[in-house]
Amino acid sequence: MTQAFRLGTLGGLVVACGVLMWACGTLKTPTVPEPTPDPRPIASSSPNPNPTTTPILGAPAKPSPSPDPNATPTPDPSASPTPNPADAAGCGSPLPPPLSSINVKIHQRGGSGWILDSTPLVGPDATYCAKIGFTDGRSVCPVRMEGDPQRSACELYVTGRAHDTGRNGPTWSVDGMSCTGQPICDNSPDNQYQVIAYKGGTYSACGNKNDVCGSVQVDR
Repeated sequence: MTQAFRLGTLGGLVVACGVLMWACGTLKTPTVPEPTPDPRPIASSSPNPNPTTTPILGAPAKPSPSPDPNATPTPDPSASPTPNPADAAGCGSPLPPPLSSINVKIHQRGGSGWILDSTPLVGPDATYCAKIGFTDGRSVCPVRMEGDPQRSACELYVTGRAHDTGRNGPTWSVDGMSCTGQPICDNSPDNQYQVIAYKGGTYSACGNKNDVCGSVQVDR
């Protein structure tokens, strides 16, 4: 009887353990849900210290300013000015190239004032010089041959009008001083290309369109 009881007890334990193992196998480990990310952007911990020079990441680029189409261009001081077409009315064809130099010489000595004379020269352009009659191959020449009726108009075309008198011809000075009369110098009353020198010094005649000058030393 005791042995049968033991066998029954042992069998019950075996059955109980099997039931327990089956139950444990069916249990599922609970799943922990992952956190949902926050869709809102994370604010910067420190503001941009210099918003004018260091752009904030993610900020739209500042558009470059468009040029003002109505702005007045700054003139280039090195560019040669374009002669006024009105000054070329009496010059005809071919029009001379720009003024390149002015030949200044002592035209007449003696008396209280010496007469100085100036001649505008253009070039270098050998083709132009040949067209107006200089057949010696020169590339720098007067605007027209001596005695040509167009010469005065062509000289005005390249030289312009004097700053002080407003007449056709160069602006005269001596040692940097304007010719305003005795005891220095005076513009000729009949010809702006000439000046009356009352004292010695370096006399200059300058064109008024591109500031080309010529000079001569007067010893009195």
